Amino acid sequence: MKAFDISLKSINDVKDFVNIVNKYDFDVDLSSGRYIVDAKSIMGIFSLDLSKPIRVEIQIDDCGNFCDEIKRFVV
Repeated sequence: MKAFDISLKSINDVKDFVNIVNKYDFDVDLSSGRYIVDAKSIMGIFSLDLSKPIRVEIQIDDCGNFCDEIKRFVV
């Protein structure tokens, strides 16, 4: 499992992030405070407080290409 913080500042950032996550078959969770949502759910992401960094938890050890693709969102 890997974990790090990201920042999604606009609607387009959220759309781009969800499109990237949906290309992969492993689970990715986002957490903010006590709330945890599926990163593949655009509605779930919009239920989080996007003004603060969001914790990403990838449920696989070798995320390779995925980590490279979301590098622009990492805080």
